[in-house]
Amino acid sequence: MGSITLEHVNKTFGGHQVIPDVSLEIEDGAFVVFVGPSGCGKSTLLRLIAGLEDTTGGRIKLDGVDVTDKGPAHRGLAMVFQSYALYPHMTVRQNINFPLKMANIDKAVADKKVDDAARVLNLTDYLDRKPRALSGGQRQRVAIGRAIVREPKAFLFDEPLSNLDAALRVNMRLEITELHQQLKTTMVYVTHDQVEAMTMADKIVVLNAGRVEQYGSPMDLYKRPANKFVAGFIGSPKMNFFEGAAATKYGAASIGVRPEHIRISRESGEWAGRVGVAEHLGSDTFLHVHVDGAGLQTVRTEGDNSFSHGDPVWLSPDPYRIYRFNKEGRSI
Repeated sequence: MGSITLEHVNKTFGGHQVIPDVSLEIEDGAFVVFVGPSGCGKSTLLRLIAGLEDTTGGRIKLDGVDVTDKGPAHRGLAMVFQSYALYPHMTVRQNINFPLKMANIDKAVADKKVDDAARVLNLTDYLDRKPRALSGGQRQRVAIGRAIVREPKAFLFDEPLSNLDAALRVNMRLEITELHQQLKTTMVYVTHDQVEAMTMADKIVVLNAGRVEQYGSPMDLYKRPANKFVAGFIGSPKMNFFEGAAATKYGAASIGVRPEHIRISRESGEWAGRVGVAEHLGSDTFLHVHVDGAGLQTVRTEGDNSFSHGDPVWLSPDPYRIYRFNKEGRSI
């Protein structure tokens, strides 16, 4: 079991309130991602769950048991950091085995746990190597293996892919998601990358200035954002926003339209503009269009479109895919 409950958790550093008031219910076996811009409090919240930081107020429960005042070693959680923190003089086997050795686990039992973790992580052929002989992705898998052998109630990941190159990030993203499917253990994962959040999570917690803006499934957040902040943060490329007359027409203080929900034409449309930079990605092209009175807006088109820099164009939103926001930025 690995349910995690936060009840009005808050945290203050030197008079500065980093986490004002967070209440969450993370179900046993869920894969939950904390996502938000730099400085939004997502890593602090993870460290509070781990017991690496003390709460200023509120309660943290694991499987219904209050652990607010318990230290990290007594919470039954395993944390994987951005830094691999492997012992360079130890082999992969010794690194994975280290927490078991510290806990005085019987050698035969420990060896089986290490072998099982290595098999799950495709590290069996590397058990006798030192970390310097491994790739970045393999080192991160060793760090995860060290967490797996502890058989925790939940895994806590703090931006574990930040040190990897783009290709390795994609591979590790898939591997961690597959690992969750195999282990069925609760995972709480921190990232600033909304693509990681959308592709990995069962549920996403969008944080902003220490507050939970919305908590739900990836598609809930994509299709039904609670406010303008979530709408602009979830989705890649980000949502386009229009104010003034363009929004008033639709009965809102501002409206949002995703790049994939805008039609571009040379002949007619709702908003006039000129094509600026075109980003060609193969299957798709993102056209950045300078719209009269609305600034730079992004349109997602097919990869082999014929638009060029400086072309006069018209943009039209899909009328059924327009997001409306009031003056406070809440969805209406």
